[in-house]
Amino acid sequence: MTNYYYSKNPDVVHQESSWDFTLLGQPMHFVTDNGVFSKRTVDFGSRVLLENLPLTTLIDGPILDVGCGYGPLGLAVAKSESQRQVDLVDVNELALQLAHKNAASNQVDNVNIWESDLYTAVTETAYALILSNPPIRAGKQVVHQILTGAKAHLKEGGKLVIVIQKKQGAPSARQKMETTFGNCRVVAKDKGYFVLESTK
Repeated sequence: MTNYYYSKNPDVVHQESSWDFTLLGQPMHFVTDNGVFSKRTVDFGSRVLLENLPLTTLIDGPILDVGCGYGPLGLAVAKSESQRQVDLVDVNELALQLAHKNAASNQVDNVNIWESDLYTAVTETAYALILSNPPIRAGKQVVHQILTGAKAHLKEGGKLVIVIQKKQGAPSARQKMETTFGNCRVVAKDKGYFVLESTK
């Protein structure tokens, strides 16, 4: 179990690699390793999520990336939204070390990156946006905790935006968001991936 990307300390043979990728129109450089999700490229779901974030209509306030991995989502948003504070959390210590490296190499300094099992170490309660490409392999219960836990950390008018494949639970995630927030809309569908958005 300990070698899963959603483990605290993945038991892996280290094999760092680095590569470039353009996100939100910005060239970025990433260092990854064994024991993190999508180590060879930015996965398709994350790209679909980034392309459909409501950044231009977002209310004032910081942004939170839950389950940030090595940082592609949170760092791309932070680089694009340089006037905002962006927080990145994950349970995987290796992923967090890589996220710190990637923040430095991409000269992104408007970020805070720390270890948190979902929201357990998150004290902010006034995020304008919480985003997540949830760790499906961690199980439905964990995914749904990301959805339900978001509400307490959003300010009024703040949004939760996630990406999830239909075959991996998009219908039940949509229902859970609808129940939690009283609203949920499908922002985009692309190759089986759904981008879902709820507003507090």
